[in-house]
Amino acid sequence: MKILLVDDEAEFVSALAERLSFRNIDADWVTRPEDAVPKVEETCYDVAVLDIKMPRVDGIELKKRLQAKCPDLKFIFFTGHGSEEVFKKGASEIGEDYYLLKPIKIDHLIAKLVEIEKQKGGVFDD
Repeated sequence: MKILLVDDEAEFVSALAERLSFRNIDADWVTRPEDAVPKVEETCYDVAVLDIKMPRVDGIELKKRLQAKCPDLKFIFFTGHGSEEVFKKGASEIGEDYYLLKPIKIDHLIAKLVEIEKQKGGVFDD
């Protein structure tokens, strides 16, 4: 499984990528939403994990841009703003995608990745 992490907080996203690599999950990351599009043009990732609130381009707009390049890409959104209820109401545009609240617990992220892989009919090797 190949994952792209996008968050404007470099320390957070680099630490998350490192924690995933400890579990043999290949994760690339960028801190500027506009840098995600060229990454997806180079590599069609299985999952993009996007922060909702980022400067210049928010996560929902970025999803649209990434999906145009890689239609089979699955998404997990996360945010550090508000409760789960507020997030569900405010992010209705995410559709059937997944979401997590910050601080992200690695086990919760792994569970979402496993669920996505099962939906695709694959086997997740953790």
